[in-house]
Amino acid sequence: MASVPDRREVARQRFGWYAYGWASHSFETTVVSVFMSRYLPTVAENAVGQNGRLHVLGLPILPGSLFVYLISACNVLLAVLMPVVGAFADRTGRKRLMLLSFGYLGAASCTAMIFVGRTDWILGTALFAAAFLNYSCAKVVYNSVLPDLAEPDLRDRVSSVGWAAGYVGSGILLATNFAGSFFIADKALLARVSLCSAGLWWALFSLIPLKIMRHLPPPSTGCRQPPGWAIFSGFRELADTLRGLRRFPLTLFFLVAFLIYYDGISTVTTISADYGQKELRLDETTLLSAILLVQFTGFGGILFLGRCAERWGAKKVIAASLLVWIGVVVAVYYLQAGNAQQFYTVALVLSIVLGGTQALSRSLYSSMIPRGKEAEYFSLYEISSSGTSALGPLLFGLTLQNTGSYRTANLSLIVFFVVGLLILLTINVPKAIRATGNTPPASADEPTNPYQ
Repeated sequence: MASVPDRREVARQRFGWYAYGWASHSFETTVVSVFMSRYLPTVAENAVGQNGRLHVLGLPILPGSLFVYLISACNVLLAVLMPVVGAFADRTGRKRLMLLSFGYLGAASCTAMIFVGRTDWILGTALFAAAFLNYSCAKVVYNSVLPDLAEPDLRDRVSSVGWAAGYVGSGILLATNFAGSFFIADKALLARVSLCSAGLWWALFSLIPLKIMRHLPPPSTGCRQPPGWAIFSGFRELADTLRGLRRFPLTLFFLVAFLIYYDGISTVTTISADYGQKELRLDETTLLSAILLVQFTGFGGILFLGRCAERWGAKKVIAASLLVWIGVVVAVYYLQAGNAQQFYTVALVLSIVLGGTQALSRSLYSSMIPRGKEAEYFSLYEISSSGTSALGPLLFGLTLQNTGSYRTANLSLIVFFVVGLLILLTINVPKAIRATGNTPPASADEPTNPYQ
């Protein structure tokens, strides 16, 4: 923060940061949560038949399980890739260039999804993987900028506004996609146009950070390095960062907790549309309306939880949110097929905690990492939120494949929220923040156990 010259410039940089959230969140909503999660399995089923099997690397896969297995495979690859991206960003100081390069590659991949025909599951798989990998790498750099834009006492608020901007932006795009259903009767064409629109939206609004995010601080961990040497240093510093985590065990514990509970969150949101369509037999209008409800009421939920965190501390608010998540997973198991009102009620409850849990987790973690290594440590954070979030989709896919029940597969995800919550409750937040040389915000949770 000290490197940002004045209050007006801080506001400009924050606006650019919010704008990228507005632009890129369309990928999570329109592509991952709504259209690709249903379109790709349908395309795969068209290719092999309803009772057929896809053969990927010699393994037989049900068409309905393709999407969750693809998510798992991408996440395993990201576990190796993202720490190197983080170290590269810290050592070269090219965060703006990296953010926008990854962003535009991801946007181009989304735009090209309009060419995925009714049986082109291989093309669809390749384009989604490219978009997912670039989106996740961009997110490492995006998150690492947060400590430079907000002092500890403001970090929960700035992080929450960033998430809220993403929710509103992606909600507006999704509403436009929904309106398109009145003009495009062909569901496959509507899906392709909507996927393409997410890429165009992402690219268009990324012009704002491209224009104004020109004054990010230079690397503070030694001298700026040329790209070739920085890549080599990236691998070396990945090992150094992992070893360095031993000096910050409470930060490591938080990463483990986040890895576990976010795995549950990401899996629930990823499969929600497919669950509603295939298990609850809800129509397209109901599904899109519920997701729009989550997007726009989620905006208020994010800001509300951000204010709560300023008063009671992020840890307590996250813990309370995880209890709500547990209730949501259980409630979904008992939803009646075809009952739209029950589905809307669960969606409304979920909207209050969905974005806030993610925003507060990001701001809490940002206070637990050493200065000058933000991108490196946020690469580990993204591994927790994306790179190793393979267990949730894998558990869901295996349970579905072995039981044939979407309800049982969804209920199995409760283990992630329970275990993540129990680990989170053991963490002494002020001690974790001070251990990295940072100052706890006034709202930081005080330890309940003096021996922690």
